[in-house]
Amino acid sequence: MNVLVIGSGGREHALVWKLAQSARVKKLYCAPGNPGIGSLAELIPLKATDIAALLAWARRNAVTLTVVGPEQPLAEGIVDAFRREGLAIFGPTRSAAELEWSKSFAKDFMVRHHIPTAAYRKFGSTERKEAMEYLTGCSLPVVLKADGLAAGKGVIVCQDREEALAAFVTLSEPGTFGIAGSTILVEDCLSGEEASVFAVTDGTHSVLLAPAQDHKRVFDDDRGKNTGGMGAYAPAPCVTAEVLDRVVREIVTPTLGGMVSEGRTYTGCLYVGLMLTKKGPMVVEYNCRFGDPETQAVLPLYQGDFAELLYAASTAGVKGDGLISAIGGSAVCVVIASGGYPDAFATGKKIAGLPQAESREGIVVFHAGTRRDPDGSIVTSGGRVLGVTAVGRSTGLVETIVGAYNAVSDISFEGMHFRSDIGRKALR
Repeated sequence: MNVLVIGSGGREHALVWKLAQSARVKKLYCAPGNPGIGSLAELIPLKATDIAALLAWARRNAVTLTVVGPEQPLAEGIVDAFRREGLAIFGPTRSAAELEWSKSFAKDFMVRHHIPTAAYRKFGSTERKEAMEYLTGCSLPVVLKADGLAAGKGVIVCQDREEALAAFVTLSEPGTFGIAGSTILVEDCLSGEEASVFAVTDGTHSVLLAPAQDHKRVFDDDRGKNTGGMGAYAPAPCVTAEVLDRVVREIVTPTLGGMVSEGRTYTGCLYVGLMLTKKGPMVVEYNCRFGDPETQAVLPLYQGDFAELLYAASTAGVKGDGLISAIGGSAVCVVIASGGYPDAFATGKKIAGLPQAESREGIVVFHAGTRRDPDGSIVTSGGRVLGVTAVGRSTGLVETIVGAYNAVSDISFEGMHFRSDIGRKALR
């Protein structure tokens, strides 16, 4: 089959890398891709949100399956457009993807279908007085979230009242997240271990990939601002077989069933962000696509034919009922970021040491924010620049962590920073 992957980040590099291993894949394309992806697939100079151009290109080039990486084209209806033309595409329709592009829809949906999640209130950006009154009297800590898509940065965990009041003002300002901040959710703060579960589904049946644990805060020990993710590891030992069974029974199955009952059959990857509380697993958020950087740690552990799995999910043929796929070993992904990220950062910094890191056994370096300069050098082009992933097939997690950081030590560019504790939680 001819496969087109849409997107340009580390998640898309991981998707292309895994698809390239399939005997079913004849030709692999990526739009727009990045220098790392370019070593595995033909790059197509089309934006991920240029749906009309992508559709026309897929038709002309006999694309068998299109795989959508980022959330924005899903929220804009790319799956609907491709399906109207009879083209197989992996991902949910715009109405199904509302589970991610509207947090208030997702919370109301969970209440309707009795899916465990934190208690919440929601306020329009013009309801500042009502929000301030509520925040003045509510229990602390509290979590404030912008309703719409905010690249993983629209969430603020507030420990005191002054912080909560300021957070509401920040999130609801038109210049912060635009329309995404037109509604603000105020949620009770759940406590416990966080984890991520991916269900690849055709709307009825699903296959689970290895559970992972992301590291959202920018600094070690979960300090500092939320980011798009500073690293991940899989499998997460906190997601035991018993926990996973509850996640399937209490969350994944009722979510898929609820979407069908509301006329929004969900296909593609259902990402469930969890908090493992004393009461059991509860949903922190849904994503309507593979997570980033969890994908970089999860896909290396999948032992089946990935192209076949995604095609089956796109054509109502997944064989499985919430059963976890076969996995082998462990994987750790350490994100290397630009200086200043997640705030303002400079780009165009020349990256050294990539060949040395990539030559290490069990190491894959996924490009997230890079570009190739005219002189052929690879330079930074984003906040999260690289995802250095170590895969340990027969070694323990400690050795895998060490392998990842040994490879990180090979790489350098001006201002780079990374967390030094990715995977540490698993060792407790």
